[in-house]
Amino acid sequence: MDGMTIFWLILAVVTAILEACTVQLVSIWFTIGSLAACITSLFTDNIIIEGVVFVAVSAIALAVTRPLVKKLRKKKAEPTNADRYIGKTAVVITEIDNENARGMVKVDNQKWTARSESGAVIPTGETVTVTSIEGVKLMVSNTNPK
Repeated sequence: MDGMTIFWLILAVVTAILEACTVQLVSIWFTIGSLAACITSLFTDNIIIEGVVFVAVSAIALAVTRPLVKKLRKKKAEPTNADRYIGKTAVVITEIDNENARGMVKVDNQKWTARSESGAVIPTGETVTVTSIEGVKLMVSNTNPK
């Protein structure tokens, strides 16, 4: 083995270790390119050819695996049973006041902390519609604003 073969082999090992540590598919392409350049260095002493093989194989590996990477990185929204409250009508049981961080509603016999989507104060007894969920709070809009 000559110096460049060892260099490409070390680069392949380093990028493989980096990939193993990150588990994010950030250097696997360089590992594949390094291995290809390492094999090429067994047949030629031309550093330019080895470099071109490294870049070309790394780019091809990136292009081939890109759809897989996109698929793996795409996160699917996990619906929860709380999503069933969106669109439902609720009754304000504690005045909703976003500025003072208070407010509660009752929807389907369950009590929830609530905030006004518009920021308006909604008095106790009002009927509201659940528009979304942010953390553990229902975001509501006034059904019949006065």
